[in-house]
Amino acid sequence: MTHPPSGGTQTLRTPDPVSAHVDVDAQHRTTWAAQTGRLRAVATTEPGRLQIIGAVLALLVVAFGAVTTLEISSRASSADDVVSRSQPLSADAADIYRFLADADTTAASGFLAGAQEPEAVHEQYRKDIEEAARLLVKASGSTESDSASSREIATLNKLLPVYTGLIERARANNRQGLPLGGAYLRYANQKMTGEMLPAAERLYAAETGRLETDSADARQWPLLSLGAGILVLGALAWMQRRTYRRTNRVLNHGLLAATAAASVVVLWLAVGHAVARAELRSAMVHGQASLDVLNDARINSLKARANENLTLVARGAVLTPDGSADQYEADYTTGMKALKSQLEKADRLADDESGNAPVAAAAQGVAEWQVRHREARATDDHGDYDGALEQIIGTEGSTGQSFQQVDAALEKALAHEQGEFTSAAKDGRGALRGLPIGAAALAVLGAAGVIVGVNRRLSEYR
Repeated sequence: MTHPPSGGTQTLRTPDPVSAHVDVDAQHRTTWAAQTGRLRAVATTEPGRLQIIGAVLALLVVAFGAVTTLEISSRASSADDVVSRSQPLSADAADIYRFLADADTTAASGFLAGAQEPEAVHEQYRKDIEEAARLLVKASGSTESDSASSREIATLNKLLPVYTGLIERARANNRQGLPLGGAYLRYANQKMTGEMLPAAERLYAAETGRLETDSADARQWPLLSLGAGILVLGALAWMQRRTYRRTNRVLNHGLLAATAAASVVVLWLAVGHAVARAELRSAMVHGQASLDVLNDARINSLKARANENLTLVARGAVLTPDGSADQYEADYTTGMKALKSQLEKADRLADDESGNAPVAAAAQGVAEWQVRHREARATDDHGDYDGALEQIIGTEGSTGQSFQQVDAALEKALAHEQGEFTSAAKDGRGALRGLPIGAAALAVLGAAGVIVGVNRRLSEYR
């Protein structure tokens, strides 16, 4: 019997994972070394160096254009916000304050007129309340929900119906000849001056602060873009000098075109932003500063008029804390002093005759108002209440007419300064218009010029 040969057990060997990993790493190192060697070899030749330098220059020019486009787009956006968002909101906040203060003044005037409130006075009060409510809705839609402005708007929306309810109670009691009407009117005035007007003032301050922030952002120098532009111009100048030293040729048309494109962008950037900066600064210094002062003056005139009316409504029932004087008369005096001071400041800020003339008319009206007020107080102090009332709310020679003259002059001054602000701010915004797109386009042309110029040199080696 024969048996098959016994070959024993055959063992299959698997590759060592560690050895395989080492082999892969070795291959990677070999590949990297080969690539590095080829790059080094290329860099040792003039055509290779030209290719590397050309690629770097083209990337620098494109990066310069991208940085300029992004940075100036941000400045242009802030400038647009100044014109179309933050300044209109600041103006609306000032109008909210004015409409509320005027409503309070008009309500007191209507109360003094007696049981039959004049239709014109009632209509003016209704218009003031409606306009204040409309502007509050408008402002609410333009502010962030968690902002300080939003909180003040919510406060005013909550207090406005409370105030109008008190005024209606005052009117109802006044029509019936009940003295309780005066108490309701004084309480409504306290609600307005103690809670609503301070909230409106904070709203105005918040919106004006946002305006100042937007203006400052728009006026900030684009240092990164300017620095990148100077770097690109320096690199292009170096490249042209290098080309001249190696070829003894003064001009390389491609590099010259790239230098011209970069120079245009840098010049446009510097001049355009300088103009925008100057115009936006003029808008803030000569426009917004005057608007702030004139708005304060108008508010103080409204407060003074309301206190003048309430002096007759209260008939001495409300005294200063030390009990030495009528509280409303004291507040009137304080308000008129502030009004005169603000008109003097507004006159200094006005930079042309169109701005000075209405301010001078307002100052003249204030002087006349004070004279008539002293006469009315003297009449009241002698016991002639009806005579004093006629001097306060009458149709001829009254303090009410003086107040209307002051208010009309201030409205004219505000309209002029608003126009000055808008014109300067639009000019500032216009100086940046087209610069982001222009910078990007010129950067692409500049990069193309670099490539053409370098390829022209490379063709000499073929």
